Amino acid sequence: MVLPLLKLGTLALKTLSKPVAYRLKRQAAYAPKFRQFIVSIAQANHQITTRMQRSIYSHATDVEIRPLDEEKAVQAAVDLIGELFVFTVAGAILIFEVQRSSRSEAKKEEARREQLEAMKKRNEDLATQVELLRHKLEELEQLAKQQGLGGIFKLKHANMDQGEKLAKPA
Repeated sequence: MVLPLLKLGTLALKTLSKPVAYRLKRQAAYAPKFRQFIVSIAQANHQITTRMQRSIYSHATDVEIRPLDEEKAVQAAVDLIGELFVFTVAGAILIFEVQRSSRSEAKKEEARREQLEAMKKRNEDLATQVELLRHKLEELEQLAKQQGLGGIFKLKHANMDQGEKLAKPA
């Protein structure tokens, strides 16, 4: 599901970059300094890409590279700037998604850590209660040894009272 949305987003960005490229082209026609700037960008890009292609295909790299004519250079620069715009926006969206995902994971991890801390606290409380009950049991066992089991529950006296009542029926 993510891949079709990514493709749709990329298509939307390319579509949005076309008006930006068109505006840049119009601006280049009106501002000579801007035009010269983007022409120099296009010529530098042309030089770099041509050298790379020549070295990849094992062609002579010391041969002079002819510069582009001005209109082609303007068109190439506008295309390059449009593609850079698309790439920048896509990169920003990617960074935003990674940060959002990271925040989401951090929240989940914090919830897990809090849950683990609560479980540890409960475990400690239960261990304390078990230790307290163990101590009370030991006290009861010692009392039982000292007084005997009948002394704790007063069974001896209860049996005698019942025995006397049984013996006195009149």
